[in-house]
Amino acid sequence: VLAFVLTGCDTKEPDPGLQPGPKPEQPEQPEQQPEPDQKPEPEPGMTTAPNYPVVLNDAGIKYMWDASVIPEITIEITEEEWNRLLFRYDEYSHNVDYFHADFTYKKGEEVIEIIDGGLRLRGNTSRRRPEGKSGEKHNATSPDWHHCHFGINFRKFHKDSEHTINGIRKVNLKWFKDDPNYVRELFCYDLFRRYGIWTAAHDIYCRLWLKVGDSEPAYYGVYEMIEPIDDEFIERRVEGMFENDKGFLWKCGWGDGPADLNGLDGSWAVDLDNGINYTYEFKGDEEDFEAAKAQLEDFILKLNGKTGDSFKSWIQQVTDVELLLKTYAVNVAVGMWDDYWCNQNNYYIYFNSSDKYDYKFFFIPYDYDNTLGTSNMIDAGRQDPLNWGDNSRKLIRKILDYSEWRAIYVKALNELCASDELFKMEGSVARVKGWQKFISPYISNDTGEDMTIEDKPASWGNHHEYRVMDMGANNFFKVKASSIPKE
Repeated sequence: VLAFVLTGCDTKEPDPGLQPGPKPEQPEQPEQQPEPDQKPEPEPGMTTAPNYPVVLNDAGIKYMWDASVIPEITIEITEEEWNRLLFRYDEYSHNVDYFHADFTYKKGEEVIEIIDGGLRLRGNTSRRRPEGKSGEKHNATSPDWHHCHFGINFRKFHKDSEHTINGIRKVNLKWFKDDPNYVRELFCYDLFRRYGIWTAAHDIYCRLWLKVGDSEPAYYGVYEMIEPIDDEFIERRVEGMFENDKGFLWKCGWGDGPADLNGLDGSWAVDLDNGINYTYEFKGDEEDFEAAKAQLEDFILKLNGKTGDSFKSWIQQVTDVELLLKTYAVNVAVGMWDDYWCNQNNYYIYFNSSDKYDYKFFFIPYDYDNTLGTSNMIDAGRQDPLNWGDNSRKLIRKILDYSEWRAIYVKALNELCASDELFKMEGSVARVKGWQKFISPYISNDTGEDMTIEDKPASWGNHHEYRVMDMGANNFFKVKASSIPKE
């Protein structure tokens, strides 16, 4: 048997000195808010997204992304295979090659082992060599570990159900690069789900060990475990959400040009797992690429070419306008500047049909570590939410030109800032402090990096004054609330 569960018996554990103590206290929760008044029936093309945490009816999600515990993950890899990973990084740092590894996933008293899964490095500007300097092999006596992002595909080399955990075949493990607070991205994804934005990925804390060959496991510290955005992400959200999983998924970001949806410039390609970044990267089968490209090209041409009633009728037909605006209200509230509207970067889109003209379009938020006061280009706390980025970003700008849709967006911003369960300072600070208390016993790690929780933005940011935990004048939640226009 390649994957099995052991309960209450002797199992292979990481270094005893690195084992958790008593189960940490759970995050503090603000008092429950009263139910809002019943909302009127929505206009055609709208949805009533409730203000409660999104919980998918999926066994794998409920098990793997259970925020009440901190799961422990151990990666075991032979010294030969680890050296192959290191030298491949030296050859081409942005490779997406998978290397053979075994995985132990511990949740409470349950232990699940996956034998011979796939391990790879992840990241763009954040990608790093996980040990030593260029050209160096693994040093078994005095290793020089470095934090880095990992991707795990349990089924990479064996396409069977035993190489999954409750049906989950992939997870992304992300270190807290440029986030001394250890909370920014996790806060953002949690806020999306609290506000009913079901297109957001799940994200929880985990603890990570790495065992190379016969060496003692190295403790890599507290990581994020994030749900990958892929075909299975879509499949989990079919019923009552995407409605169809036979459509086309794209990753959009800076390739050889901005992902601005303004024209047909930039690079277009199917994802061939070659490590090259494209402006519009198709996450489907190669034989479907031309049809998917034609569909996205048609969407871009209509987005830019239609005006007046023609645009209004079309955009209501092809997307859930209220869901899009509420998604963007969260995006702007948390100060996500490295996005579509501002930096023309970091988002996915999904068309829920392969038909060139008949589909629903969905905007999927992605990559939220540069938030809550960590910013560039703009002042993320004080920037006008109605002019977050360049007005040439037609997907948002043209929708906000309609007063009734602008009102939905402004109302969403105010709802977020008025609720302790959402983005109001007092409730948000309480959640942040609760999460930090949850993980603080486990921050110190064998890399020697990111060893403390500190309340400050990334060092390279353009506004160093913002704070997340301190409730003074520079508290990001307070400053952001003051920038929101009234309803």
